[in-house]
Amino acid sequence: ALGVGAISKREAYEPPPPAPARPGEPNAQPGEPNARPNQRIPQPAQRTTSPSLRETASHIAQAAKRLNDLREAWLNPPEWTDRVPEVIPLGMDKSPYPDRILPKPGHEKDLAERTLTKLYNVSPAWLDAAHKTLDAAVAQAYGWSDYTADMLDEEILKRLLALNLARSA
Repeated sequence: ALGVGAISKREAYEPPPPAPARPGEPNAQPGEPNARPNQRIPQPAQRTTSPSLRETASHIAQAAKRLNDLREAWLNPPEWTDRVPEVIPLGMDKSPYPDRILPKPGHEKDLAERTLTKLYNVSPAWLDAAHKTLDAAVAQAYGWSDYTADMLDEEILKRLLALNLARSA
């Protein structure tokens, strides 16, 4: 089934960088070879976020984090793994890299069997519940007050297409 949570937020899209400017064109960035001295670069408009939008985004973030935490706990159970801090690159206070996850002695084979594919093939109830919570939070963000977990994929796709067409008009 197509979960609503699988759909990315429009704001998550980052457009590609603009094409390089030709010499003397006004869209050259300061410090680039084509930039003019004292060139004024237009700043993006400040976006204001309503509390309800912020709250909705927070619900999505919480549901997504919960899903990720549950999957991570299944994939790398603490009783089977040790987390080893990654090296700290020179000039940094902390490592930008996640800890390395190493199997504890005797759990190498157990840990090798824990994959996302196997988890989703088994599809335990807690995983389904976490996905339904995320789907409901995303549906709320879309304004679908009538959303239910058993909504047909066809209906979800129909609604998403309508939203995309409305936003592109």
